[in-house]
Amino acid sequence: MNKISIIARREFLSRVQKKTFLLTTIGVPILIFGIYALIIFFAIQTSDNFTIAVEDKANIFEGKLIEKNDSEIKFVMVNNLPKDSLTKQIEKEKIDAFVIIPESFDIVSNKDSIQIISGKSVGLITREKIMHKLNNILEEKKMLGSLNLTKTQLDSLQQTNKIIFTSTTGKEDSGKKAGLSYGVGFVSGFLIYFILFIYGTMVMRGVMEEKTNRIAEVIVSSVKPFQLMLGKIIGIGSVGLVQFIIWIVIVLGLQLLLPLIFPDIVSQMQAQTMQPAIATGAANAQENAAIAGIVSGLSQINWFLIIGCFVFYFLGGYFLYASLFAAVGSTVNEDPQDAQSLMFPITMPIIFGMVIMMNAVNDPNSSIAIFGSIFPLTSPIVMMARVAHGVPDGVTVIQLIASMVCLVVGFLATTWLAAKIYRTGILMYGKKVTWKIIGKWLLRKN
Repeated sequence: MNKISIIARREFLSRVQKKTFLLTTIGVPILIFGIYALIIFFAIQTSDNFTIAVEDKANIFEGKLIEKNDSEIKFVMVNNLPKDSLTKQIEKEKIDAFVIIPESFDIVSNKDSIQIISGKSVGLITREKIMHKLNNILEEKKMLGSLNLTKTQLDSLQQTNKIIFTSTTGKEDSGKKAGLSYGVGFVSGFLIYFILFIYGTMVMRGVMEEKTNRIAEVIVSSVKPFQLMLGKIIGIGSVGLVQFIIWIVIVLGLQLLLPLIFPDIVSQMQAQTMQPAIATGAANAQENAAIAGIVSGLSQINWFLIIGCFVFYFLGGYFLYASLFAAVGSTVNEDPQDAQSLMFPITMPIIFGMVIMMNAVNDPNSSIAIFGSIFPLTSPIVMMARVAHGVPDGVTVIQLIASMVCLVVGFLATTWLAAKIYRTGILMYGKKVTWKIIGKWLLRKN
């Protein structure tokens, strides 16, 4: 164990003390934060009103379009303005478009159309929002006129009964919780998928460099190949864990500093989100209900379980795949491209696990999700998607224990197999290694 710790410490310090480690560890989250801030900045700066002048000679909208105004679409009612005058207002950029509804407009027959005249091309999202606002008023007026309903009766018809999902124990399964569990499970699974690829490849490259530079020959004279491999895996894994923790701390810290760095942008965002709520009491109630639903959904998620499982599956998945990547690195000679063909069988389970995870985040109790969460080569990715839904809703206690046990056994098995490949491949030069040759190494007794 002393030799393994020495090798692990050497691998850790040799990478942490490099300038590239500092640049990637500190620079990457700052870059992400900068892109995030620019997105917010341009989203606020480019959110100009699209103003539409409405000449409603048939009195169809009855001034209700003014109530539909928001931070993006603004309607202005005009009277007795000719088309040429409205066109000049577009040219002077006082308005962006105009609508003229003649007195003969028939709302019942659906034969007449509403023509929106603009000076420039209207974007798809803006077009859909304008059509949605106009169609809502037209549909309401048609129903009130043809069915002789009052406004109160129409509002009652448009309201739907509340549908609630509950478990057999009587616990409510809210839609907000399901959506948040979907997002947490997807992000957690994708992070582990990303980690397995990045740090597994880092282990392989570290082994390849020592072999091609003949450093491994000197080290193996003092330690056993298995100790060298395990020390390298632990050292590089420690680098990855430290780097990952620093990323989380920096990203969270920068987001907390966002109101201090961009106070004007944050105030504009708050003003835009509050504007529709001030316009009508119903919008304010809906916004408050949405926020309350999100807070309630977050409180129903077992964060202690998710964080604990993430650490376990991060370490278990890394050690399992790092040993396989180290074995592949030990078989490569002067040509690094030889590793590509040997990596394919190792990377396929990782990709397969990502595919299963896409199904597991939506249906955590499906047969393929249960299999993927227990099978050691895919469980680090798939199980995180199921755990996010909770225990026992998303995964039972027995399945979680079975998955952890299988992952530990899988790690021990892959480490043992990788050690047999590593001890032979690390000292072999001048011969291209194939899977057939690797099979002979695995079957060799001594």
